[in-house]
Amino acid sequence: MTVPPGDEDLDQDALAAEWEAQMAGDAGGGGGGDGDEQDDLAAEWEAMVGGEGGEDGGGATEVVSSVGGRETTRVLNQDEIDSLLGFDDEQEDLGERSGIQAILNSALVSYERLPMLEVVFDRLVRMMSTSLRNFTSDNVEVSLDNIASLRFGDYLNSIPLPAMLAVFKAEEWDNFGLLTVDSSLIYSTVDVLLGGRRGTAAMRIEGRPYTTIERNLVERMVQVVLADLSAAFDPLSPVTFRFERLETNPRFATISRPSNAAIVAKLRIDMEDRGGRLELLIPYATLEPVRELLLQMFMGEKFGRDSIWETHLAEELWKTDIDLTAVLDQQTMNLRDIFNLEVGSQILLHAGPDSVIEVRCGDIPMFTGRMGRRGDSMAVKIVAKSSTRRDVG
Repeated sequence: MTVPPGDEDLDQDALAAEWEAQMAGDAGGGGGGDGDEQDDLAAEWEAMVGGEGGEDGGGATEVVSSVGGRETTRVLNQDEIDSLLGFDDEQEDLGERSGIQAILNSALVSYERLPMLEVVFDRLVRMMSTSLRNFTSDNVEVSLDNIASLRFGDYLNSIPLPAMLAVFKAEEWDNFGLLTVDSSLIYSTVDVLLGGRRGTAAMRIEGRPYTTIERNLVERMVQVVLADLSAAFDPLSPVTFRFERLETNPRFATISRPSNAAIVAKLRIDMEDRGGRLELLIPYATLEPVRELLLQMFMGEKFGRDSIWETHLAEELWKTDIDLTAVLDQQTMNLRDIFNLEVGSQILLHAGPDSVIEVRCGDIPMFTGRMGRRGDSMAVKIVAKSSTRRDVG
């Protein structure tokens, strides 16, 4: 039977009835040899027609599999479809991916971990807790949710709008970074700074742009955060983060290529019953000048330095025995004259009893002095330090 090109407009029920009648006629006239096969085809056609014409609206889909030469049909619900495609909200919150999303993300580059950067962000959290308390005159708690590596384009697409994006520049590193303030933190900051009452959630008005007052207050808060970020990096490498501009459209805050890798630190700021999220993005290209410093291992919060070990090493160095050489004179001779030297030959030195000699440690000049005698031993009296001596420590 041939179905016309406009089969989507036909009555599916009438088409099924016609098919059943034809199958019944063929089965009655042609014997029972293939009756079971025709019944199976008719049942399958009815199932297909019912699936197209029904209005279950549950987002279900049919999966046809063949087991032992026999096809079986299983209906997937919406949760199973989301898990298959990798759009599970719970797993996204945990940072895990499954299904097709896991396959796609497996093609991404696995970026290296920077141990010292974690210490810098921990230091930033402690400093922000103090500075934001002074800034808002309120009880502020700052916590670090997680640190992740992702592509810059993926991050821009994941920013929940409305939000404010502050672009800042690392002066010494000659590159840029991004600071994202979500709407909850914006309204909470405005509410706290303008004397809002405690115990009331910050009111969010949809469908309007941010006012000049709101932008100025958020800019002041960003200045505080950037000052703390500079102080957090200071023990590792002095750097100044300068505020550039404030944007509300992610397209205007593009500071790197979409495919470039970046570090994202997600901070949570709570002001009693108010608060919001603050996200700090630093591209890997920005951190490249201090990459070697960020890769070094660390102990506690000493930024890779152990004062106890340094003190012990310095004490042991003072006890080290070294050989000193007193140089009376230096001469340049021809190789021919050196080969002509024999037993009993004399080399005249251009040094007298009052000549200044040089005391060396290896090839490094240490002191200048004068030659003398103490008992049966030759002695050198130190007169001054050598002008080319390089002091250690």
